[in-house]
Amino acid sequence: MDLENTQIQMRKGVLEFCILSIISRGEVYASDMLAELTQAKIMVVEGTLYPLLTRLRKAGLVDYKWVESTSGPPRKYYTITLQGQEFLNALMRTWVELTNSTNQIVMKTIDNQHNHNENLA
Repeated sequence: MDLENTQIQMRKGVLEFCILSIISRGEVYASDMLAELTQAKIMVVEGTLYPLLTRLRKAGLVDYKWVESTSGPPRKYYTITLQGQEFLNALMRTWVELTNSTNQIVMKTIDNQHNHNENLA
């Protein structure tokens, strides 16, 4: 098994959720999304982001508008739709359930390892 590949796949699995979360806060430009995702260590490149934004738009979850820029070409700013907000709310409920369940299992594993290490000492 390739650890790095598994880590990348885990991050990709939450990418749509993270993008919708970012957009739900208000109008956002794609490069700002990339910056926030990169800062959060969710590896994404423009070649991944733009097709995902297109799929989200075609699904009716996000929309965009063009805004003129004083420093170059017009910029596309994304917003979440009502349908997108409802979808995001459902994802948030699923995320809370999933993280609670995962944390329960992981914490038992950590406790077990800690107890095992104490017994060895």
